[in-house]
Amino acid sequence: MPTLSSPPVSPAAGATLDEAVGALRSARAAWRDRQQPQRAAAIFPSREAIERVVALLAEALYPRRLGQQRVAPKDEDHFVAAKLTAAFTDLEREIDRELGYWQMEARTAFAADQAATIVRLFAGTLGDIRRLIDSDVEAAFLGDPAAGSTDEILVCYPGAIASLHHRIAHQLHNLGAPIVARMISELANERTGIDIHPGATIGARFFIDHGTGVVIGETAIVGTGVRLYQHVTLGARSPLGAARRSPRERYARHPIVGDDVVIYAGATILGRVTIGDGATIGGNVWLLDNVPAGGVVVQPEATLLAPSASLALRDTLVAALV
Repeated sequence: MPTLSSPPVSPAAGATLDEAVGALRSARAAWRDRQQPQRAAAIFPSREAIERVVALLAEALYPRRLGQQRVAPKDEDHFVAAKLTAAFTDLEREIDRELGYWQMEARTAFAADQAATIVRLFAGTLGDIRRLIDSDVEAAFLGDPAAGSTDEILVCYPGAIASLHHRIAHQLHNLGAPIVARMISELANERTGIDIHPGATIGARFFIDHGTGVVIGETAIVGTGVRLYQHVTLGARSPLGAARRSPRERYARHPIVGDDVVIYAGATILGRVTIGDGATIGGNVWLLDNVPAGGVVVQPEATLLAPSASLALRDTLVAALV
């Protein structure tokens, strides 16, 4: 077997600090020429600030569990108000930065208070966000006999962490802050391995069991009471630009999953197919077609080989390694 090694470096190779700065300046200029030069001076939203916003919102949504609030119940609203004030201040600043980034593509100038308006509208969704997360946590508790309490799920389970991030990100995406929303979804992806585009529409009582490797695309629509296991993909059939696309394929390219559907580990469902209410999709299924309500789709079961066939297969595999 060949040995991998780093390529040799000539003793003369390298650069001075000024040369390195100049090379980076040249690379930046080339990139900006290929993109949109008018965006070069825009201040981009800060990932660190967005992470802080999510932490503050989580504390406000769940002051006793995620906020570790220990004061008397009569003072709980003051705690929540303080967390929201800090979150909204940072969020408005980051959304304003995003609006500046998009301004050159807008037909008219954004209103001076556009970011504040988005934050105010977002604030109006927080009660619904809390109720949806509660429903997801309750669904996980009912669906997982290993769960000791709903508090354990809220604090520990990857699916609940991803749900909290998605419920926040989805509202911001719909209100006109897609980059900020995408940053929030990627924070969840980094923590849990669950990749949910903030544009995806997901109903109440959504339970992702285990979760690692789950992917849900931008235009996916997921009904109420849906359960997914690890490594499930609700994706598009081909990337944009790989084939000609109609408006439907551009704006509706991911699956529609009905109510009370269960999708087991490793299933891949691609394109604008519809999975009917109450359907079950087995593990490792590759699915490109609609499934009727109550339908069950499974792969053929694995075959137990006879002893003689097992030995023959083992010998074949050993020979292939020589």
